[in-house]
Amino acid sequence: MPLSGENATLEKPSLRRLADICRVWNRKLHYYLGLYFLFFLWLFAFTGLLINHSSWAFAEFWPKRQVSNYERAVQAPPGGDDLAQAQDLMRQLDIVGEIQWGAPRKDPGHLDFQVARPGRIFAIKADLEHGNAKVERTDLNAWGIMRVLHTFTGARINDTKNQRDWILTTVWALSMDAVALGMVILVLGGVYMWFGLKGKRSLGLVALVLGIVTCGWLIFGLRLLYS
Repeated sequence: MPLSGENATLEKPSLRRLADICRVWNRKLHYYLGLYFLFFLWLFAFTGLLINHSSWAFAEFWPKRQVSNYERAVQAPPGGDDLAQAQDLMRQLDIVGEIQWGAPRKDPGHLDFQVARPGRIFAIKADLEHGNAKVERTDLNAWGIMRVLHTFTGARINDTKNQRDWILTTVWALSMDAVALGMVILVLGGVYMWFGLKGKRSLGLVALVLGIVTCGWLIFGLRLLYS
């Protein structure tokens, strides 16, 4: 014999049942997305503090870097554009990472570029005519790695030459896209849960309005103030 509570559940209007399902899944998304993105958010929050307060002595990394130099024999790449030649030289030198270009290449017999990955930077100057490459390797400490991860995208605005060419850079960029999308879902889910708590609507509305006003002032007010 069905219980009275079960009968009540069956008698609920379809919209009410749909709302209950949304609440359940919203809580689940809030829990598990929050747990999954926990350390990503901590990483970005902490590295943001390091960038804003670069004078903190404990987090200084550039003065504590370790630099070493060496030279290797290389074979001139068979052909191709600058990227293909740089990738060929990297294979010969056993270096992996994201290629970064500086000034435009002027001498076809020389190829200068950098290869970066979190915690390590290689400055490569290849003399293709004489078959050698000079490499300057810079190693960063843990603080440097965390700070680099905050801005490590492999692409630059209005720079068509510096684009992502390392698979791990793409994976990292996609992970950051997922974090951004996850934050949007978490915030919208939080608004949904807040609106369902009638006793919290007034204080929640005050917090929401204050956030909108503050953010709007930083985006538009400062521009108008100093225009």
